[in-house]
Amino acid sequence: MKVLDAHQLGLQPFAFESMDDWKKEKDSLPPAGAVLVSVGGSEVGSEAFLTELTEIAAELTGTPVIVLSDSDDLSCILQVIDCGTQGYIPTSLGMAVCAEAIRLAMVGGTFVPASAVMTMRHKFKARPEEERPMTSLFTQRQVEVAQALRRGKANKIIAYELNLRESTVKVHIRNIMKKLKATNRTEVAFKINQLMSDQNRTFQ
Repeated sequence: MKVLDAHQLGLQPFAFESMDDWKKEKDSLPPAGAVLVSVGGSEVGSEAFLTELTEIAAELTGTPVIVLSDSDDLSCILQVIDCGTQGYIPTSLGMAVCAEAIRLAMVGGTFVPASAVMTMRHKFKARPEEERPMTSLFTQRQVEVAQALRRGKANKIIAYELNLRESTVKVHIRNIMKKLKATNRTEVAFKINQLMSDQNRTFQ
């Protein structure tokens, strides 16, 4: 915390041992300008952590959530961003980068390490044609959930097939509906089909 404070972010830092400790105290604290979640590399990809992170990001709408982790694995970075966070910082990049990433998140940006961006570029090129129209609107995990909704699958089936908790699937569905300005699952399916149809006409 002292290291971050030295970078003059204009924030008063508060440190907690766990998310549970933070939840107990957050109502007595001033409004958060940003939340930095530090987690070990082995834990960052766990279902329990990702579910809790999704819930926190959804609860803190308007407050950037950034994850600091020992891991620089691309799959972990994508999973964390899919949870609705505004950044993923491998500890190998140093605290100066961490401070700049927090600044970026506070003005509405999302930080990922450059090495991950290069890897993602290759992944985008390899995606199926039917997914490409949605990659500019949704995260990869949201694309997967949206495709399942389009096929009329129930939440339990989506959770099983994507190895997610049903509560996490519900959070993704709410975010998808918000982005599409849809009021129900049927409208989501219709708008996704329309989106793909418009994209196909563009390339004809």
